[in-house]
Amino acid sequence: MKYSELKQITTYMQQYKSVSSIGRVDDNILKILYERDQTIFLDMKRGDSYIFKKKEFKRAKIYNAPFDVVLHKRFSRSSIDSIEVLEGNRVLRIQTSSNSSYKSQKTTLQFEFTGRTTNVIILDEDEIVLEALRHIDSSMSYRSIRTGEKLEPLPPYEMKEEEIVIDDMQEYLIEQYKKRSVQKLDQIKKQKLLTLQKNVNKLQKILDSLESEEKLLEKSEKYSSWGTLVLSNLHLVKAYEKELLLSDWEGNDVQITLPKEARTPAEAGNILFNSSKKLKRKAKSLYKERENLAGKIEFFQKMQRAVEKCTDESEINILLPRQKKAKKGKKEHKSYETFFMEGFKIMLGKNEKGNIELLKEAKKRDIWLHIKDIPSAHVIIRTDKTSIPQSVIDFAGKLCVEFSVTKKGTYLVDYTQRRNVTVRDGANVNYVDYKTLHFEE
Repeated sequence: MKYSELKQITTYMQQYKSVSSIGRVDDNILKILYERDQTIFLDMKRGDSYIFKKKEFKRAKIYNAPFDVVLHKRFSRSSIDSIEVLEGNRVLRIQTSSNSSYKSQKTTLQFEFTGRTTNVIILDEDEIVLEALRHIDSSMSYRSIRTGEKLEPLPPYEMKEEEIVIDDMQEYLIEQYKKRSVQKLDQIKKQKLLTLQKNVNKLQKILDSLESEEKLLEKSEKYSSWGTLVLSNLHLVKAYEKELLLSDWEGNDVQITLPKEARTPAEAGNILFNSSKKLKRKAKSLYKERENLAGKIEFFQKMQRAVEKCTDESEINILLPRQKKAKKGKKEHKSYETFFMEGFKIMLGKNEKGNIELLKEAKKRDIWLHIKDIPSAHVIIRTDKTSIPQSVIDFAGKLCVEFSVTKKGTYLVDYTQRRNVTVRDGANVNYVDYKTLHFEE
């Protein structure tokens, strides 16, 4: 961000007199809500920090790190004392006052648009660091940023950059996001679609490699016959032999390869019998494995279509959040998928089993969604007895359509509390007291 750009944006921000709320909407993006529902976003990513405006930003999760707790406590419902840019530095300082239960607290929110060292720092009136987006140890930089320590000011320097003039600030801030998002969205889409296609190819390879039921049963019969011949001719088999030539009941010669792990001929016969049983069981359950793999492939393909339709990076981050290490002992639900928006848990059934499971697990006040009059995925929004924003319900309805249909058209999605849904048979239900959403697919 250029110095002249930051100064003009600061002048624009000086029209606001109070902060209603402030918080992170992404790992590096802060949203400030001023009076009269006026919002501004600050992307504090290292190397490409900037300020922008956007009508809506879909937030996947609620941030509750120490930085976020102090940010909310110190700046929500606070009065703005001053907004300024430090001379000779790309540093924006917002100084506020908030009334606690017993005294007025003065706090400074310092945004440092300094390239590699970009940061957001919360300071008390004595310039002591209360919290920071990024803590920096003295071993890493000459200027440490640690809770409880006094912040060392940045030395001013001469700005050697081309000055820009912004005529329409509102339009400029909107374009700042659009300019970056178009290119970034395309890159992220390609990356996510490539990953999804790798998953599809991997599963398809496994599916194609499955033996047929006929071959498995044929092999089962062969091992059963071998086992019978070996155990019936133990007196003819020497302990060290691995290849046998025996005669079957019709006098035909049969070449038998004994299992390598067998220590004795009798053990070899039993291993062959066990292998025969396993192959028979596998043949009987093969359709389930095929069905399971085909279902996974279909889901990844639906995810691909959903990603292709995304018009914003924040939507992709909800569909495919940044991967984190799974917690030990945490059970993965294979029959339904879980998404998060604004901290609300949205669960979507991948198949009939998943739909049935969701209907059983949902609580009375949870919101249930389904496409009107046609088979579709069941979607549940976990409410935890709190009011759900309409934007979350709309997004859940969009998911319901995108993961249920492939043909273009107009689709109606009904939603109601789970208590209003009566299960008839399996995932077939009756429901009352509902509202309807409209979607063009």
